[in-house]
Amino acid sequence: MRSSVLGPTHVVDYGTGNLVSLSRALEAIGSEPIRCSAPKDLAGAERIVLPGVGAFPAAITRLADSKFVPSLLSAAANGVRILGVCLGMQLLFDRSSEFGDHAGLGILRGRVQPVVADLDRGALRSTHIGWRSLDWAAAAPPALLEGQESHDTFYFVHSYRVVPDNFSLSVATVKYGHNDIPAVVGQGNVWGVQFHPEKSRGPGLSLLRNLLYPRSA
Repeated sequence: MRSSVLGPTHVVDYGTGNLVSLSRALEAIGSEPIRCSAPKDLAGAERIVLPGVGAFPAAITRLADSKFVPSLLSAAANGVRILGVCLGMQLLFDRSSEFGDHAGLGILRGRVQPVVADLDRGALRSTHIGWRSLDWAAAAPPALLEGQESHDTFYFVHSYRVVPDNFSLSVATVKYGHNDIPAVVGQGNVWGVQFHPEKSRGPGLSLLRNLLYPRSA
């Protein structure tokens, strides 16, 4: 993790997410967190973090009710760097089967489904929780790997996972039962992490910095 002072990062405040922890993590990497409680607060943003905890339907409803959806879609289309964290990553995709069938933002193609496949049902907890190392894809951008070590672990706690239509979107996975769960996904200027970087100590902060401020950007 580099210690240079970075630019601001806009954090979407729509009533769910670890805003305090995320803000402290952003400060720790040298970025100024700007909490955005209305779409107009995103004006001029160069990078946006979309947090999220809890259930998909409640989160996407709050996001829509807060009128953030058009601004996020516009930001993604105009090249603004967007990072979804945990449930925030899942909201970036087309649909979720959590408590019914619900449309997401549709910025990334794919769906959200239970973390435990039928093959593992009864043998695994329905919630994937704990510290895990990442398996990086061979094509993972070098800018994301800077400062990362093979023994680094990241903190996961989730009951649903993303299934991209094109698995090349998944640049890092974590093994749980028979599943390789996408842990880091990305395409162009839009990225997501299933774990909590703000709770993952040094490795999480380092990766957070790389995702928001890649050298190639």
